[in-house]
Amino acid sequence: MVEAVLAPVDRVREADEPHSHVVRFGSDKPLRLDAGVDLAPFQVAYQTYGTLNGDRTNAILICHALTGDQHVANVHPVTAKPGWWETMVGPGRPIDTERYFVICPNVIGACMGSSGPASTNPKTGAPWGLDFPVITIRDMVRAQAMLLDHLGIESLFSVAGGSMGGMQVLQWTASYPERVFSALPIAASTRHSAQNIAFHEVGRQAIMADPEWCKGRYFTEQKDPRKGLAVARMGAHITYLSDAALHRKFGRRFQDRDNPTFSFDADFQVESYLRHQGISFVERFDANSYLYLTRAMDYFDLAGDYDGVLANAWKGSPTRFCVISFTSDWLFPTSESRAIVHALNAGGARVSFAEIVTDKGHDAFLLDEPELFAIVRGFLEGAARARGLPAQRR
Repeated sequence: MVEAVLAPVDRVREADEPHSHVVRFGSDKPLRLDAGVDLAPFQVAYQTYGTLNGDRTNAILICHALTGDQHVANVHPVTAKPGWWETMVGPGRPIDTERYFVICPNVIGACMGSSGPASTNPKTGAPWGLDFPVITIRDMVRAQAMLLDHLGIESLFSVAGGSMGGMQVLQWTASYPERVFSALPIAASTRHSAQNIAFHEVGRQAIMADPEWCKGRYFTEQKDPRKGLAVARMGAHITYLSDAALHRKFGRRFQDRDNPTFSFDADFQVESYLRHQGISFVERFDANSYLYLTRAMDYFDLAGDYDGVLANAWKGSPTRFCVISFTSDWLFPTSESRAIVHALNAGGARVSFAEIVTDKGHDAFLLDEPELFAIVRGFLEGAARARGLPAQRR
């Protein structure tokens, strides 16, 4: 069964008027981008959960991954599916919304309400498309800092996120160490590897090869590069899993048949699964945003901002860190998490590290992983005691 897909005009509407909170910054408050230009006016869409305490010391910022958004722990307004991290965030969960005030913003460059290529360019009245400036992980974090300033939150109890979200966590601790009491970078790295850049380029080329991409002007041409975006998602989704997980879930089993059709239909279950992933993804995501966010990840190189010495990013950092990796994650392998830990130690930061044994691959941080939940809960509990927050109710 083919799932319903939002028409391009509906995705533009969600990009400008999202089903979430929005802060709009005028021309008097531009976002200075690493590309050397000012973005103004611009807006940041976000969701909140829980209650900010009187001292404003219990706020946790959740940073989403490449294909995530601000709907971390509520029903998604487009897909009607549960929030993408409801296993981790919510009442009684490791990130307990009965104890912490959780904020999750949509990153700049995305398509669920923060300014990006699907948003309306105020100068033309049409979607930005490729006229939107190229953004970086640091630009995303700058915009989030402006959001927190608007909300009157000077210091965060914690910043947490996986994958691209973990990159943002690391950038937060380097750019604003005095504003981050504790940090949880999960399944992340301080730089994108050549292999990861290569995977992203294949995805971008799939999108740009779609005749309906129209050099990024598909909204004004009333087109929709769904096929290219679906293929990009299919290729990327393979990298989020592991060979063991794919074998366990699908093996070489046929889909709804006992024998091959001797055609190019989805004979195998794994083929059908990937096609489903591609079809469902285009329902909620924008093709140009995929180009922009993958490029932001590719450009990320934290050590490069500190003369090639990663430890200098965290020299004398007051932040408490818990770095987490997964044994079967070949997209951001444990070796890269260990490099973060070594740099933090060299910089004099407080850091704990956990490598979780699992066959679920990179996506393990999004799935039901009891050991992950226990580690996050324990780390935040210890940080809360050090912060002077009230003890967690049992």
